[in-house]
Amino acid sequence: MTPIPEFDDGERWIVESALKERYGKIVATQPAEVELRLAPGDATLTACPTLYWEARGAAFVLAKVGAACWRAMFFYPAEPGGEQYGTGRAEYDDLADCVIALLRAQADHEKDRKGARTGTTADDLNDPGEGETAP
Repeated sequence: MTPIPEFDDGERWIVESALKERYGKIVATQPAEVELRLAPGDATLTACPTLYWEARGAAFVLAKVGAACWRAMFFYPAEPGGEQYGTGRAEYDDLADCVIALLRAQADHEKDRKGARTGTTADDLNDPGEGETAP
């Protein structure tokens, strides 16, 4: 089997541009490698080039599982027995769609964790409330 190609400069640019748009600053990505089963029932694991980054308490993993195929997930490394979260879709054939879906899934999850309701703004979530002081 031919090894999966590394992330090229154009692919890294897509990811890093999406991160800059989401967070309003440059977020460093780190190259990594994960071993995954590429198909259900595969007995062997395949080494897959990966980009890893952390932002707002979450860690993100974006694995390249083919020449134009990606998988993504996020988790919270500070949580004991931390769960992994995905986008609800197993694989993407468009890198931009994959990264945007991953960032949206994590943003939605972050709002749920903070108890956001419809109409809640960032100011509401960051407001310490009456009689409390901000850290």
